[in-house]
Amino acid sequence: MRFYLATSFIFPRSLRLRLFALCFVATHLPLIAYIGWGFASGRIALAECVALTLATVVGTGIALFGIGALLTPIHALAQTLNSEEKEAAPLPEVGDVIQALYAGVHRAASATRSRIDDLDVAAHEDPLTGIANRRGFMSRVDMLPEAQRSGCIALLDIDFFKQVNDHLGHDEGDRVLAAFADRLSRQTRRVDLVARWGGEEFILFFDGATEDEACWALARIADQMRSDPVGRVNDRVISFSAGVSRWHRDNIDEAITAADAALYEAKAAGRDRICRAARLLATTRP
Repeated sequence: MRFYLATSFIFPRSLRLRLFALCFVATHLPLIAYIGWGFASGRIALAECVALTLATVVGTGIALFGIGALLTPIHALAQTLNSEEKEAAPLPEVGDVIQALYAGVHRAASATRSRIDDLDVAAHEDPLTGIANRRGFMSRVDMLPEAQRSGCIALLDIDFFKQVNDHLGHDEGDRVLAAFADRLSRQTRRVDLVARWGGEEFILFFDGATEDEACWALARIADQMRSDPVGRVNDRVISFSAGVSRWHRDNIDEAITAADAALYEAKAAGRDRICRAARLLATTRP
């Protein structure tokens, strides 16, 4: 690198020409030394000088041709990479070979970064509904600051969802899941977390909410599901059951387990209702 920088004044915009110049000078050093010795000693032989000059010129030509052939693919690669990255940051003026290497590393790093981002999205997002999956939900909960690690956890399950798949087909089942996820996302606050927990189960974290507030929010969504249903099966609007549990900075797994138990109680009590984990008191639909 030091030699590269030290010779940068020789054709600073082209490493190819810089190599040619250094090669030309290096291959002529023996001839220059011989001529200098001959003139100094008075013993120069004209025939030998001419022969050595011709041999040096031929050798220089071969060397220059070889270097040019070796650098041509790299130069072409640099031009290709530059043309493909017109919108990216311009490459520094460091010569053909270094520019090609820089462009290659830059492109590889960009592709790797993009791939990592895609994998991260795939690992944390449900592809059908576009909301977070179980892993994404837990990851976002883990990143919550201490002041926000309090609220209510709600587990929701679409009632009789198996009948949707059995009677209307899996395509309709997928549409219902996506529509329900969209309904949850639009009817909750930006600070709340919405995720697909698995199958037809969804999970909500109501940031800073009390059980009453979480139940009111869920009841509002349930009312909208009845007045503007996401679908019908067997002449019945598609509804959901929910279990709600309080969470306050302790192990969230315990709150999820409690919400799951409350959800089981809600479904056992007839579905289309919300049940609180603390008292297991069902709030039936009007």
